[in-house]
Amino acid sequence: MASLAPSFRRTPPRRLRIDPHGILSALPDPVLVVSADGVILYVNFEAQQFFEASESALVGQTLGDLVPMHTPLLGLVDQVFQRGSSCSEYGVNLETPRFGPHVVKATAMPMGDPVRFAVLTLHKVSLANRIDNQLAHRHAARSVTAMAQMLAHEVKNPLSGIRGAAQLLEQTASEQDGVLTRLICDEADRIVALVDRMEVFSDSNQISRQAVNIHHVLDRVRKVAENGFARRVRFVERYDPSLPPVFGDHDQLVQVFLNLVKNAAEAVPSDGGEIALTTAYQRGVSMTVPGTGRKVLLPLAVSVRDNGEGIPEDLHRHLFDPFVTTKKNGSGLGLALVAKIVGDHGGVIGFESQPKRTVFKVSLPVYSADEELSLDAAER
Repeated sequence: MASLAPSFRRTPPRRLRIDPHGILSALPDPVLVVSADGVILYVNFEAQQFFEASESALVGQTLGDLVPMHTPLLGLVDQVFQRGSSCSEYGVNLETPRFGPHVVKATAMPMGDPVRFAVLTLHKVSLANRIDNQLAHRHAARSVTAMAQMLAHEVKNPLSGIRGAAQLLEQTASEQDGVLTRLICDEADRIVALVDRMEVFSDSNQISRQAVNIHHVLDRVRKVAENGFARRVRFVERYDPSLPPVFGDHDQLVQVFLNLVKNAAEAVPSDGGEIALTTAYQRGVSMTVPGTGRKVLLPLAVSVRDNGEGIPEDLHRHLFDPFVTTKKNGSGLGLALVAKIVGDHGGVIGFESQPKRTVFKVSLPVYSADEELSLDAAER
């Protein structure tokens, strides 16, 4: 009697031809393959973006010519060939005059038996930190919004009465007492002006997003600066003319970069001050646009660099918090507002600072008709 049990035949798995170059190119981190004598044999796309150089420019040169001689990367590669095992280093600071400072986690792995090559991977930790900081900036901005609403009700109204009473006293006061009543009025006006500046953090102001040419924004900022607070500063422009437009609010973006350029102009030396404005297209991260629930990519990067003395290290973690400032008479609201506007655009802002080199980098979404249509639908 024939068996009623079903007959199963195991089909042998298909052998796929896997291109190792394709796998390395798909990785989101910079990857380099280095020989025992330190020659770079392969770089993926992210490595080209990281070092701001093409594959033809990188392949064939030695790792020691590409990175500073004191960097731990060279030691990691040597350990791979000596021990035949993987090794990692956290918090590696890479900096050259070409591509500036970056903090990475570096991992070197052996390839082949015996080891013929070392695969070097650089994990960019600064971008993740910028995202974490951006969330903190948003919470800080919300706290300022709540404070402004409270102050407007609990402080501005009583101040109006105090100022009115001082004006009445001034009419009958002696010359000496008139100085005091005028001081009361001036201080009341100053407090009201501070509260008014804080009210710009309100979430009631809607962003009118459209296609914005970021170079038009930067050109306007530079002209305002050159004819005002940055008359003696030398501007350097390194623009990518092929960039697509930004999806944002023109006037608010002008406010962002005007604030950053003004801070840079105040930081540079009086003789030999320089501000560099740079735009570039890069593979960004996705962020959720506040109020829409949409995730957008941030491939458009704008940098403002100055050659000032740098930002004190003890302020780095709190620089975008309200009321934190290095200026003698500053309110500490400028960078907090910048962070809020960038966050409202679904963007990310971060900075790197050391003596003679401070860079603020803003990553923004690009415009597309589909994005505008989806935004209009979400707002209706």
